[in-house]
Amino acid sequence: MSLPRPAKQTEEKFVSAQSPNETPELHFSPYRRTRAIYASDPETARGRLIAQPSKSERSPFQRDKDRIIHSSAFRRLKGKTQVFVAHEGDYYRTRLTHSLEVSQIARSIARVLGLDEDLAECLALAHDMGHPPFGHSGEYALAACMAPYGGFDHNAQTLRIVETLERRYAEFDGLNLTWETLEGIAKHNGPLILEKGDEDKLPWALKNLQNWKALELETFAGPEAQVAALADDIAYNNHDIDDGLRAGLFTVAEVAEVPIVGEAFADVRRRYPDISEDRMIHEAVRDLIGYMVSDVLEETRARLKFHNPQSAQDIRELDRSVVAFSEGFRTKEKALRTFLYDNMYRHYKVNRMMGQASRVVSELFELFIEDPDILPTELRRQCDGARTETTARVICDYIASMTDNFALAEHRKLFTAAGYLSTY
Repeated sequence: MSLPRPAKQTEEKFVSAQSPNETPELHFSPYRRTRAIYASDPETARGRLIAQPSKSERSPFQRDKDRIIHSSAFRRLKGKTQVFVAHEGDYYRTRLTHSLEVSQIARSIARVLGLDEDLAECLALAHDMGHPPFGHSGEYALAACMAPYGGFDHNAQTLRIVETLERRYAEFDGLNLTWETLEGIAKHNGPLILEKGDEDKLPWALKNLQNWKALELETFAGPEAQVAALADDIAYNNHDIDDGLRAGLFTVAEVAEVPIVGEAFADVRRRYPDISEDRMIHEAVRDLIGYMVSDVLEETRARLKFHNPQSAQDIRELDRSVVAFSEGFRTKEKALRTFLYDNMYRHYKVNRMMGQASRVVSELFELFIEDPDILPTELRRQCDGARTETTARVICDYIASMTDNFALAEHRKLFTAAGYLSTY
């Protein structure tokens, strides 16, 4: 049974990307490609909240992607943890390099399926922009601090960034992205409202967006957003194997016992018996990515054939994702997830590092909420006193925007005499 669609919103409308006074160019569309009938079509995109003249050189989704790449929040991802704190070493993945890997995988899958590559890549690049410093430890710490003030969720924070916090353009706050991009950011992991009462459980940052009711939160996201979500899974499963091995958290012999992964390493060793370990890791990870992409493509094609969607909206209104791993792969993936959890995410070295990172976030928040006068001048002006909801949200946005190294530097300045004196 299809999920119900929400009633149309009359007060919150996305307007066409075509300027009201502009004559459409019907003779040639530079971004028309061969697309599947169920792909998101930039020529029929639902538009932006604030009307802007169209640019014939770039599709609306290309423009969204470019705005993401040029945003300050995207640039800061280079200094934010994926698993390892940024200062631990310059080899390991950061949120930026992770996002680039996700975008490459998403673009490749979208191309094979006949989807809009620009939209898939845009959503892949944007999906982690709301993450605070220090990875999930930083998020858990910030969520705990914000529990009395509406909470914190990194997906919703991404929407808050692209709708409000980025302030670069003369005519609007945020990036004024298309409906399709905002929808994909909001629910790339699936519907957010499945039954009565779920609306009350939505993250604060989502419910405080001007247009949140227009994003059809009762349905699945479009196909390109579903591709970006699966590309995220593929990327982090594989780069965590790579980073964990190179960091010495586990060995090739240990990972060889894991289904799928062990088979990949054994196959590389059979093909290249004298290969060095570094090259073997790279070859095995390459093969694993290819295997996972092939599994997604095979399962997705089967679901597309079964459901026969005639539009991207048909895909949204299905009762399950159309872009998916096979059940067989999901069963095997559980063993990989368990292995990484036990041997990497809960490794004592990572635990020590993340425990310290969590304290940095919590202590910064408590200091700022107790004494907002020590915030930077522009932020202090937005506060309305100690321990208020408004002040807490200003502090939350500030901490969430920090890179790992900036957060560590702020903590050092504010909590040590040496750090304080070094600023003068």
